[in-house]
Amino acid sequence: MSEDSGQIDHVFHERRKFAPPAEFTKRSVVSSQDQYAELCQRATENRDEFWKAEAEEHLHWFEPFDSVCEFNAPDVKWFDGGKTNASYNCLDKHVEEGRGNRTAIIWEGEPGDTRSLTYAELRKEVAKCAEAMLELGVGAGDVVSIYMPMTPELAIAMLGCARIGAVHSVIFAGFSAESIADRNNDAKAKLVITSDGLHRRGKVLPLKETVDEALAKSPTVEKCLVLRRIGNSDTPMTEGRDHWWHDVVDKQQGELHAAPMDSEAPLFILYTSGSTGKPKGILHTTAGYNLWAKRTFQWVFDHREDDIYWCTADCGWITGHSYIVYGPLSAGATCLIYEGAPNFPAENRFWELVEKYRVTILYTAPTAIRAFIKWGDEHVEKHDLSSLRLLGSVGEGINPETWIWYHEKIGGSKCPIVDTWWQTETGGIMMSPLPGITATKPGSCTFPLPGVVPKIVDELGGDVDDQHGGMLCIAQPWPGMLRGIWGDHQRFVQQYWTTVPGMYLTGDNARRDRDGYYWIMGRIDDVINVSGHRLSTIEVESTLVSHDCVCEAAVVGRPHELKGQAISAFVTIKDAEPTEELRQELKQYVRKQIGALAQPDDIRFAESLPKTRSGKIMRRLLRDVASGREVAGDTSTLEDLSVLAKLADEEA
Repeated sequence: MSEDSGQIDHVFHERRKFAPPAEFTKRSVVSSQDQYAELCQRATENRDEFWKAEAEEHLHWFEPFDSVCEFNAPDVKWFDGGKTNASYNCLDKHVEEGRGNRTAIIWEGEPGDTRSLTYAELRKEVAKCAEAMLELGVGAGDVVSIYMPMTPELAIAMLGCARIGAVHSVIFAGFSAESIADRNNDAKAKLVITSDGLHRRGKVLPLKETVDEALAKSPTVEKCLVLRRIGNSDTPMTEGRDHWWHDVVDKQQGELHAAPMDSEAPLFILYTSGSTGKPKGILHTTAGYNLWAKRTFQWVFDHREDDIYWCTADCGWITGHSYIVYGPLSAGATCLIYEGAPNFPAENRFWELVEKYRVTILYTAPTAIRAFIKWGDEHVEKHDLSSLRLLGSVGEGINPETWIWYHEKIGGSKCPIVDTWWQTETGGIMMSPLPGITATKPGSCTFPLPGVVPKIVDELGGDVDDQHGGMLCIAQPWPGMLRGIWGDHQRFVQQYWTTVPGMYLTGDNARRDRDGYYWIMGRIDDVINVSGHRLSTIEVESTLVSHDCVCEAAVVGRPHELKGQAISAFVTIKDAEPTEELRQELKQYVRKQIGALAQPDDIRFAESLPKTRSGKIMRRLLRDVASGREVAGDTSTLEDLSVLAKLADEEA
């Protein structure tokens, strides 16, 4: 290995392999390797011809497009000149094709209240919401901030914006008033849609009060639309600015047609935290994103007419945008939406819902799966999960032992697992097993989807071999790609397109093994340089979690005067005491499994790790803790600030 090139040493080996069941393959959307290879070849070698056919078949067009893809990195236009509407593709298209009575959304609130909406009913509610927004002065191009619990009205508000060409900015209903104000001001939001409160672990959280605090610092916001979710009669309402949903939306006729929108018209902004400074607003536009969300949903989740599909994410994150709203609804799926926490009123709530609604496809995060493991198998074993036929993983890399538990305990060793890699910026899944044909390796996102051309390079831009990892780039444009950072084109160019000219820099490291499988090795910033060897933190983490006592692990580097960097590990444990003996045992375990070079220099036991509200471990904050520095950078997405204080007090 050339130390100057920045290649990453590969020390972890996973040899287990799981072929899809033959019965599953028979009915799959993509049912043979030849079919997959043909799709990839056409999408790569005849890109415009391939995506022209896909767009014409899978989206409705008010006006046809003039060109397929105009790409001059970093600028791109997909389906330029065409006019479509994402709300129409999610709703009207199905109703007009005779599927209006099909169930679109099954919803359960945390207290147990339920609702369901057919595609015809959902279209009417979306049209009513769109009509109300027009009445409140919102038009095409205006930004609407949405700060709501996971009720059907959240999806209705998103699709209502799309129907009139307003740009939605969904903010997770848990962010502080300061975070809401920052996003309102950066986007110059005109309307905020919220609710009087939400249910969370048996408590009622007053959202409107938080919004009021934010609006005092949001001068561009003119109106606030408030859903009555908890029925709080004391909810503060400012006359002239604030309006109840039931007063404004419910009186509408629900007959508004979807407006023809330019293919490249902004559809939404979604803010994602930056390592320093303010969060960045990722911009996605209409046609390309809509097509990518729909087709990746159909390919990866092997969608069938009788499926009950449940993505456990929140619409405050890109997973909720792409795989609760735009992808599944464009494909005519029946989606379960749940409002509450997975452990209320007990740790079996998810499995209770799977059994109750006969869920067939479950898409959740490794963070949640690790929590299920920690809570104990007894919560799973009391429920009938036989309806499940496919499992999915999203949000961050899943370590092999967590994958195996998911496969055996939740899938009954019969359900393929689609371990998906993608980002807010990519708009949809980029690499994933196709469940009918891909033999999976635990921890690998396996292969790229049609139209995705990954390239792994070192810091000099050169290719790396299968014994090393490097920076993961995407070498060819795809329809779902981000169009920019809202209001900051220079930051967009600098962050994603400057390091490796002509290619999109994902910010992740990856390697490709001898079988062609891709493995994500963590963020570029997460590489540790130990005595001249560049190591991936995710490989050390996976080894730690394979120990029987470890539930979760995060590994970071800290300065070391001799080695350059030392390896610091933060672990949560199960069924064990955090003793010095266990600490030494874990160090020796890593040494034995993957070598002395990867042995942690120090291990800290923790009750929990600092995570974003979407469940991702914030390793950059752990680097500050391990190094004894004051925590810096954006912490607006951190779930629990007290976690950092506790970790800082721990003795290594």
